[in-house]
Amino acid sequence: MATPRRRARTGRGGLGDHFVDRRHRLGLTQSELADLAGVSRSSVQSLESGRATVQLDLVVAIADALGCDLTLTTRGDRAG
Repeated sequence: MATPRRRARTGRGGLGDHFVDRRHRLGLTQSELADLAGVSRSSVQSLESGRATVQLDLVVAIADALGCDLTLTTRGDRAG
C-alpha cells in the first residue's frame, strides 16, 4: 500500500516549523539531522520548508531522530 503524501504545513505551528525549532534547540544542522534520520539533507529541507509533499515514513524518521512523538487525534477530540 502506498504511503499517503501530505504537505508539511509551514507557518505558525506547522510540522515543518516544529521540526526546525527542535533541530535548532538540539544544535543540529540539516545535514546532521539527515544523517541521524538516515535521509538526504534535501529531504529534511523539503519537510522543513513545506515546499514539497513528503512521505509519512520520512516524517517518522525525522521525528524519531529529533526525539519527538507523533500523535494523531480525531477532529472531534481537538481542544478549542
